[in-house]
Amino acid sequence: MSSPRSRLLFALVSLIVTVLICLGLLLGQLFKDFYLEAMNKRVEKEAEMIALLLERQNIDVVRSQMTDMSETLASRITVLDNQERTLLDTGRLANISDRAHEQIVRDILHSKKKNHPSIIEEKQDVYYYIVPFSKNGKNAGYVILSSPVNSLKKINQQIWGVLISSLGTALIVIIFLGLKIADHYMKPIEAATTVAFELARGNYKARVYETRSDETGMLSQSINILARNLQEMNKIQEMQTDRLHTLIENVGSGLILIDSRGYINLVNRSYKEIFHIRPVDYLHRLYTEAFSHQEIIELVNEIFMKETKVRKQLVLTIDIERKHFEVYGAPIIGTNDEWKGIVLVFHDITELKKLEQMRKDFVANVSHELKTPITSIKGFAETLLDGAMKDERALEHFLSIILNESERLQSLVQDLLDLSKIEQQGFQLQLEKVNMTQLLEELMVMFRGKAQEKEIDLRLHAAKQIYLTGDGDRLKQIFINLITNALTYTQKAGRVEASIEEQNDEVLVHISDTGIGIEEQEIPRIFERFYRVDKARSRNSGGTGLGLAIVKHLVEAHHGYMTVKSKVGHGTTFTVHFPKNHIG
Repeated sequence: MSSPRSRLLFALVSLIVTVLICLGLLLGQLFKDFYLEAMNKRVEKEAEMIALLLERQNIDVVRSQMTDMSETLASRITVLDNQERTLLDTGRLANISDRAHEQIVRDILHSKKKNHPSIIEEKQDVYYYIVPFSKNGKNAGYVILSSPVNSLKKINQQIWGVLISSLGTALIVIIFLGLKIADHYMKPIEAATTVAFELARGNYKARVYETRSDETGMLSQSINILARNLQEMNKIQEMQTDRLHTLIENVGSGLILIDSRGYINLVNRSYKEIFHIRPVDYLHRLYTEAFSHQEIIELVNEIFMKETKVRKQLVLTIDIERKHFEVYGAPIIGTNDEWKGIVLVFHDITELKKLEQMRKDFVANVSHELKTPITSIKGFAETLLDGAMKDERALEHFLSIILNESERLQSLVQDLLDLSKIEQQGFQLQLEKVNMTQLLEELMVMFRGKAQEKEIDLRLHAAKQIYLTGDGDRLKQIFINLITNALTYTQKAGRVEASIEEQNDEVLVHISDTGIGIEEQEIPRIFERFYRVDKARSRNSGGTGLGLAIVKHLVEAHHGYMTVKSKVGHGTTFTVHFPKNHIG
């Protein structure tokens, strides 16, 4: 009973059945009254005819005729005189005794005769028709026709039978036609309803089959136009949602949306990666509970209170790191000045801060490194001009110092130029097939004299010839710097070893020494510009503090990387890793 068709048919059948029942009752009553009235008139006329016959004939003469008439009329004929004595009775009825019959007749006469000359009344399923007759102008008695109601009941049953059969047939025909009409009009409506439900569930591909040009056809066309428009709008909305989602998830800055009640509704991928958080710890939680940094909570509180944009630089501790952020927060105001919430954008400026600090350190270090040789050159030059140049021994000593400081200054400038050139985007290696074993052997010969001066045992361990595709000059520059540092920071009678080995995926070159070593916390900084582990010793050795920075850039240019193992007082091992795909 839930579908529109069922409800319509139930209402239609209920209405038709109600109308037909009322119509049947009305027609049955009308037919009954009509038949009863016709019967009454007929019997009344029959009784009047018998009374007329008695007025003209003697009752003894017409007695036999009365019996025949009683059989013909299927009625009991009783004649009473004016004293209500029975003069004639054609016979008793099947369902009433003679005495009861006489009593009923007398009762009717006593109650009706004063008001009506002729009487019709029903008693005990018998109709009594009483008509007075007279002779010679005087009342001579009464003619009573007694007819049982059985005949009337049969007629009434026939009437109801005809009505029920005809109205039942009409009901069946009307229901059949109603089904046809309902099917004709309800099918398109049901189809449109089904499609409307599908559209409400989000299935915008649903369509109604268009077959007619009437109102139902117009309904189907309208539903289909609506479905096509919704499908197009849904495609546009999905595209916009995908674009917005892609933009939010892939934007380089962390982004958070907070609703008007203070609950976090959105956290993008960048924020998760920067702060190392899980979405479940943030989504649908109050910002005061989700944020672990009080600075962020205070910033959000400020936006809620002032309802204005806020931009601040915050330094936040994440795990063991301190990161710098430029945080931009703004209220989200909808139409009619409706408060929607807050958007927070976190720009990670840690690298910019590091670069700014590196620039400051670089300028300070370069200035400091340049200041020492320039001051020495200027000082000794002024001393010579003041008269010391006349002393040949002093002149030679001062000039040698000026030469050494000039070479140191030249070395510093050259390292700066090399580092600048390596860091440029257009820097390219001159690739060739390089015999790494032979290159290291040549370097051992080059540094043997310096090693003997410090009584350092300088050795090379290479079991076979190993080749590498790279820039020979730059590779030589890498290991010159590493071996130089090893010899510089190794004490007298120490040991410096170079070894080369080939593994499955890479070629390793180790430069080991038994020098002073490096503190573990300083290892990550040794590749910074101008950073020195032992500042006094490195400055006396003439180092510029740029060697390892140059080495790191050159190794990375060969698609390799470096690892360092060191222990204070026991020595250091630098390992250069070259990928195997660069081996010739």
